[in-house]
Amino acid sequence: MYWQGHARTDLALERAEIASRQVPGQVPGLDIREQTLDGIKITRVQVMTPEAANQVGKPPGRYFTLECPNLRYRSRETLKEVAELVAREVTELAGLPRKGDVLIVGLGNWQATPDALGPRVVSQLMITRHIRDYIPQELGGRLNPVAAISPGVLGITGMETIDIVRGVVQQIKPELVITVDALAARSTSRLLTTIQVADTGIQPGSGVGNKRPGINYESLGVPVLAIGVPTVVSGAAIAGDVLENYFAKFNPHARATLDSVRDFLSKDLAELMVTTKDIDVEIMEMSKLLAAALNRATQPAISEEEMLDYLQ
Repeated sequence: MYWQGHARTDLALERAEIASRQVPGQVPGLDIREQTLDGIKITRVQVMTPEAANQVGKPPGRYFTLECPNLRYRSRETLKEVAELVAREVTELAGLPRKGDVLIVGLGNWQATPDALGPRVVSQLMITRHIRDYIPQELGGRLNPVAAISPGVLGITGMETIDIVRGVVQQIKPELVITVDALAARSTSRLLTTIQVADTGIQPGSGVGNKRPGINYESLGVPVLAIGVPTVVSGAAIAGDVLENYFAKFNPHARATLDSVRDFLSKDLAELMVTTKDIDVEIMEMSKLLAAALNRATQPAISEEEMLDYLQ
């Protein structure tokens, strides 16, 4: 079974990597395929059986992971290229465009910057469900209905997020729900350089040990696509990686010692989560990227210039 401990992470890719190291040979029911496009690494993980799901710690489904270290430099060209790749994958996994309502849910706490990605994305979306009858005919005929909410977190609202989302779903009856959330990663190199898209929904807070009820097909009765970006990493994972590099260089035969130290770290540093020093700027840039990708995926018939006019 997948052991979280020091390896606490929301990324299916990282969990698959750990499971592959723990099980000799290929994990049955787990398919991992990689490709590289202009320095952007794309990994597709498919969990096909309950046994593989048990090993990986993720429900059966498809997980797309994009890794682009150059996102740290915030090049306009790179941001646009990544947004197009994410839009393409969202379109494929979600079966977009749809004529029925699409509900986008920005998960997270808007009062805490590392957790504010979802609400920031929602604030930049092209929301159209309420206006299609009131806009010029040449534009209205090409618009698809999109609604969005930022339900906050239990500590702010006093309500479980799933209860709020379920109430909205029951009221407007969307064909699809898309969630956007900040995630936890195991590796510092993946902070704000990695984007995960999954067709399995999401369990908010699982990567930081604060599990909330899942937002998925089982809880809502409609397909749920989850988009996430790692913004934090555990202190135990950082310390463990430093020790692993040390042992690999100076004492490669002390694996048992390393494992026991990891056990200690996972308990002692379990509540410490670390983010980058310029998280405010990086959240702003990443929210723009994801909003552009979602606008493109949900409104493919609307040009970039028309979107800019609408959003201004």
